[in-house]
Order: sequence, then structure tokens, then C-alpha cells
Amino acid sequence: MSFAPHELMLMAIETGEKARWHAPPNPWVGALIVNDQGVIVGEGHTQAPGESHAEIEALRRAGEKARGATMIVTLEPCCHVGRTGPCVEAIVQAGVARVLVGTLDTDPRVSGRGVALLKSSGVQVEVGVQEALVKQQLGAYLWHRRTGRPYVVLKVASTLDGIVAMSDGSSQWITSEPARRDAHVLRAQSQAILVGAGTVRADNPALTARLDDIILEPLRVVLGAVPPDAKVRPCLERSGDLGLILDELGQHDVLQLLVEGGPTTASEFLEHGLVNHVVWYVAPAFAGGRGTLGALRMLTTPTMDSLLRGRVVSVAQIGDDIRVDVEV
Repeated sequence: MSFAPHELMLMAIETGEKARWHAPPNPWVGALIVNDQGVIVGEGHTQAPGESHAEIEALRRAGEKARGATMIVTLEPCCHVGRTGPCVEAIVQAGVARVLVGTLDTDPRVSGRGVALLKSSGVQVEVGVQEALVKQQLGAYLWHRRTGRPYVVLKVASTLDGIVAMSDGSSQWITSEPARRDAHVLRAQSQAILVGAGTVRADNPALTARLDDIILEPLRVVLGAVPPDAKVRPCLERSGDLGLILDELGQHDVLQLLVEGGPTTASEFLEHGLVNHVVWYVAPAFAGGRGTLGALRMLTTPTMDSLLRGRVVSVAQIGDDIRVDVEV
């Protein structure tokens, strides 16, 4: 059975998702190899750091069937020596005739050079197949390689009338168990989680990613001082310029930072233009006047022209709650 290029790239995207948790700081890339009859003869995704990239995995599975075949890969193949050898060289040596690329790599060591080397070696290359979806999947990696900073995801959970905590300061649990499990997937996809010291004092969260029997421990970052018996220990305690904190985290290979702080922390990141993506969980509940002032009570917006506007990229029902994803 043969597939169209855009269908094959969708399969490669799905394959790359298998590497989402273990690949960073490398990108979670997926690759397929199809012969001239359109049959998939090789498939692979990025392995743990220091191990093989998606292209090498696909070539290994294809073996001699890779000669004269087409490779479909979500990200431009690398052309430099890092923890592993250059994928471009392996592709050429395997005799692959054509490569379909989802998007170019923003890593300055690659950034078009991989494609150029393939072309100069006689390999046909097409760039931009399902590019919007690939960029969405690899958004955190592409942003980090371009800016040196982590891609910032702000997570908020509120009642339908916009309340994130009650008048006594409690916020556990506004949303239902399915939404909380979904939030743990967000944690698992992030290399660091950041909250304010007020959240630590009020809720004493562990800030781990708990998925069935799997427990992952991203780097915990707290704005302010942490009590000695807090569950987040050990953690990074930081204060001051948020941009400098992001620079430091980027240098420590944090590709995605999940901000889970309360209204003050969320507002600071938004007001400084440091948020890339907002995930907002809305529960069908109402706090009324006895709740806090609102989800972003510290955000001062004097006029309609001053509104910080984003773009809704998805809306989904999770259990009894609604998840809204917004690019900022």
C-alpha cells in the first residue's frame, strides 16, 4: 500500500512522539523509509542522548532496502559531529535517493546546511511537508535552539468564572482527575517546572510527573525561598530578572519550562512577554465573590488596546473540564 507524502509525514510525526520524554535535549524526531513501491521498509525515532538519531534507526531497520528509497523525516538531518556522527553522511552512504523534510533545524550548526549537503551529494530534497504540524510538535526544541531559552508553557486551572484559588488560599482541586492527569503529561513533556514560593507554602506540591506507575522528576524551580521540609526539595531557588533565569535554564538544556505558579507568577511572565503557550483548564464550577479576584489578579490592563491577545490552537473536553490551548 502506497501513501502520499503528507500521509507519510503524519506517520513520521506520530513516530517522533514516542521520543518526546527521553530525547531532550535532542529533538524528538521521527523518520520513515519507503521503497519505490511505496512500502515502508524502515522506521525510527530519536533515542536517548548519546544514542542514535531517528534517521540512523530507520536506516538500520531498512538495511539494503534503503538504497534508492525515500526517507521521510520530521526535522532536517544533522550535518555535524555531536554525541553521534552526522546523519547526512549516513543517509548518503546508504544510497537514499530522496529525502522529504518537515522543517529546517534552527540549530545554528545545521540550519539549512544539512539540506545543502544532501543536495550537493545528489540526493533529491523537498522541505516543508506538513511543516506547520512539525513546527508545532517540535516547538520547544526549535525555540530553544533559536533563542537559547526554554519554551515557556503557562498552565492555569480555574473555575468558569476565572477563579484559581478560594479566599482561604486553597486551590486543590479545582479540576477533575482526568484534567489533572493531562496536566501530568505536560509535566512529563517539560524538563523543568517553575512555581512561586507562595504556591509551595500554600499547596506543598511535589511537582513530579506521575503517570500510572511511572514517576518522572523534572527540575524544580521556585521563585523565592523554600521551607526546609518542602516536597519540592531539592530544587533551584531563584529570584530577580525572569529573563536571566530563563537564560540559565536554557544553558542547562531545559527545552520546555512549565510555569505552574499562582496569579502573581503567571502575571509576571505574561507582563514581561515571556510566555509562548498557555494551557488553561476550565472547570464547570463557580466561586463567586468568595473566591480570589481572578486567575491573573496582578495583571493591570488599562485599556482594550492594551490587551495581550493570543491565538486559540485547540479546545478539548477532558472529563468534565475544558482544556484551551493558546499561542501567545
